[in-house]
Amino acid sequence: MAVRKRRDVLQLCATALLLDMAFCKGFVEDLDESFKDNRKDDIWLVDFYAPWCGHCKKLEPIWNEVGLEMKRMGSPVKVGKMDATSYSGIASEFGVRGYPTIKLLKGDLAYNYRGPRTKDDIIEFAHRVSGALIRPLPSAQMFEHVRKRHRVFFVYIGGESPLKEKYIDAASELIVYTYFFSASEEVVPEYVTLKEMPAVLVFKDETYFVYDEYEDGDLSSWINRERFQNYLTVDGFLLYELGDTGKLVAIAVIDEKNTSVEHIRLKSVIQEVARDHRDEFHRDFQFGHMDGNDYINTLLMDELKIPTVVVLNTSNQQYFLLDRQIQSAEDLVQFIRSILDGTVEAQGGDSILQRLKRIAFDAKSTIVSIFKSSPIMGCFLFGLPLGVISVMCYGIYAADTDGGYIEVSKSELESPEPMDESGGQQEPRDGDCPVPAVPEPKDVSEKKKD
Repeated sequence: MAVRKRRDVLQLCATALLLDMAFCKGFVEDLDESFKDNRKDDIWLVDFYAPWCGHCKKLEPIWNEVGLEMKRMGSPVKVGKMDATSYSGIASEFGVRGYPTIKLLKGDLAYNYRGPRTKDDIIEFAHRVSGALIRPLPSAQMFEHVRKRHRVFFVYIGGESPLKEKYIDAASELIVYTYFFSASEEVVPEYVTLKEMPAVLVFKDETYFVYDEYEDGDLSSWINRERFQNYLTVDGFLLYELGDTGKLVAIAVIDEKNTSVEHIRLKSVIQEVARDHRDEFHRDFQFGHMDGNDYINTLLMDELKIPTVVVLNTSNQQYFLLDRQIQSAEDLVQFIRSILDGTVEAQGGDSILQRLKRIAFDAKSTIVSIFKSSPIMGCFLFGLPLGVISVMCYGIYAADTDGGYIEVSKSELESPEPMDESGGQQEPRDGDCPVPAVPEPKDVSEKKKD
């Protein structure tokens, strides 16, 4: 009886799960060739996928949850998916080069999503891009609400000006990453001090920074650099994104599962430097910590001992390492200042030699990872071709190079056949192939008779 009840419960759970999946799928539309002509009246969030793609299959349940949540929120954004292999022409028009590709289509504009593939991050992206490019902040209460909700956001303060036009241009390019607002000077909190108007500010890390055209250069480049918090938990994807900022990335490489004093202390040291020396370093440096050294080892093509601090220049693959263990925040500050003044030599880079080294390292890493994950598959992939090549080489080496013919010297060809004592040709020996007698011409035989 107990076994039957348990089986019934499992069947009910399985049925409920299937119904839930079907319910979620109902809010994601399967798109076909008609989508190209019918889409412009609506805002669409589309997943371009390939049926054979493993990453696409992993995204599918998340995508179904996105569709359900957007429907519950009453969002104007419609959620769909398109098989880019079946409708490759449409996918090519939207610039799809890999799978899965997530795009928000708004009129004639197409925005690429490049963030983490989680439900909340995708929904946040859709909400940000589908709304107004520049959102007004009409009151101090609204400003405070935005400050509490967003970790990083930009605000233009002032009236119409050339700076505002540059701000709008930058927002149209970078709306996929962050929020853009506008406000009057009366709305801004009292602790904000502005030397001149109009101005562009970024609010993050419980403080703010004012754009200075003389020191910061192009406005769009400055926004791209400042769109991250000053201290981050870094992973491979985020490190790739930080490469677009042009900043050096100072990372404490630690093992978060290791509760030893050294790992905890080094993380605290880099957090202290990021906080207390923000004004000095925030234009040139991004700070953070990374759990584990696997990804860093791939970048450095070396085995990095942890815990340690490494400074990366992701734009040219250079890196800086201190030749001793960092004991205090002052040690790290001196190390960073030495990098800025050029007294610390950079390692790595993207020279031809380094690129060749990278190719060899990547090939070695791929082979090792294959054998570690699946030894049998590794033996099949690499052993079978090597075996075939070995057999071919042996066959070529062991083959009869003369083609099976017997070599006969020129003198042997020119000398007559030995005659026996009776004047006739010698009989063939045992083992020789008998040579058939050639009949004499008829006229010659008749002359002999005469």
